[in-house]
Amino acid sequence: MPSAPRPSLLRNWLSLTGLVIGIGSLFSFFLLFLLDALATFSNPYIGILTYLVAPGFLILGLGLTFIGALRERRKLGQARGAIPLMVVDLSRPRDRRIMGVFITGSLVFLLLTAMGSYHTYHFSESVQFCGQTCHTVMKPELVTYEHGPHARVSCTECHIGKGATWFVRSKLSGTYQLYATTFDKYPRPVPTPIKNLRPAQETCEQCHWPKKFVGKLERTFNYFLGDATNSPYTLSLLMNVGGADPTHGPEGGIHWHMNVKNRVEYLATDEARQKIPWVRIVDPQGVVTEFRTKNFTNEISPDQVRRMDCMDCHNRPAHMYKTPSDAVNLAISLNAIDRTLPWIKTNAVYVLTREYQNETEATEGIATTLANRYPSERDTPRLKQAIAAVQTIYRDNFFPEMKASWKVYPDNIGHKNWPGCFRCHDGKHVAADSKRSIKASDCNTCHTILAQGAGADLLKLTSGGQEFKHPGGDYDPSCTDCHSADQQ
Repeated sequence: MPSAPRPSLLRNWLSLTGLVIGIGSLFSFFLLFLLDALATFSNPYIGILTYLVAPGFLILGLGLTFIGALRERRKLGQARGAIPLMVVDLSRPRDRRIMGVFITGSLVFLLLTAMGSYHTYHFSESVQFCGQTCHTVMKPELVTYEHGPHARVSCTECHIGKGATWFVRSKLSGTYQLYATTFDKYPRPVPTPIKNLRPAQETCEQCHWPKKFVGKLERTFNYFLGDATNSPYTLSLLMNVGGADPTHGPEGGIHWHMNVKNRVEYLATDEARQKIPWVRIVDPQGVVTEFRTKNFTNEISPDQVRRMDCMDCHNRPAHMYKTPSDAVNLAISLNAIDRTLPWIKTNAVYVLTREYQNETEATEGIATTLANRYPSERDTPRLKQAIAAVQTIYRDNFFPEMKASWKVYPDNIGHKNWPGCFRCHDGKHVAADSKRSIKASDCNTCHTILAQGAGADLLKLTSGGQEFKHPGGDYDPSCTDCHSADQQ
């Protein structure tokens, strides 16, 4: 008498549902993987669906199938007693077929799991995932990154770097960021500096060799004045970058501050590190000198002290916001804005500094205001081109939804728009013996002005340097009194 067929553990609704989900997710994975492989552009949403969502549903389906099988096994055991052990007899064709299907399926599943894990890892490290997944939150960072000097350096190379420890830290931080984004708990604008950013020695210095002697670098800055003719004013100078390692060149210049030999430490009393009342310098011989501002008498706690590195001056190496004046200067010098339009410098800066609720309102407001300022030019190509250029400047540097712009992100390179160097080099930081102070830099300490002005004045090159002549006449040495965010 033939034996009764062995009952199937998968004949239950839970396991069947799991199988349907698993097969559907497997099909979706292959389809999305094919689309992602053949696409001519990178789409973060396809990547999320392919390497995160589809594998997640596959695991869910397999889990439901397994749970359903366990429940069915328990029911059968309670109804019929102990379920006989499964016996695989390879001499039987049916068992050989089942074994072949099982082994093949297991290998395919392991292959897909490995492939999915690999792509998931790399996708979560990609610029597209970091910048495009969360449109509103990361849009300012992504746009400024794409227009910055590090546009070909991936986000993770600076924000994470190499090694498992920082990878784990970043993922834990990312988990909270995902929660904050999902439930709208993120601040506007995103605060900086990032407190848990990896030290510059472990990221920046993987490409930028700190011991290299740079010497002096020539720089030319093209400005246009806010007058009726938008008068040009050019400044040509040498930046005294110098170096800090005597084996590669003389010590001195701006890069003296690098912690190759000289240890510079400071304490900031604000989150943005703009107010620095205490500085400590340790020279190569180990001599320690402390400098304080007049009214700072606080005790110094070791956990408040930060050792100066690249990021204290180059604090925005990948996410640079241009000021309205600088952006318009660049657009005029590139002929994107016609300089013959009367007062166009002043008017362009004006419309860029107005308050707008969103990008759409800004785009319309810029067009309307400039058109009204030039009624006789309303339909001319040069005004239309100027309007388009100003709108582009706004889209690249102002993000009202996130309240992000140059006004909220100090840039410590230089000293024109933010205190920068003058946070310490203001002549107010005095040593305990009152005989030494951190020198208040004049215009020729860090750079040598070769030529300035317009026309024939630019032909008067002076290798020894010139005294800076402000185009508006007399000026206060503190540039930020007029050029800071509070004044625009």
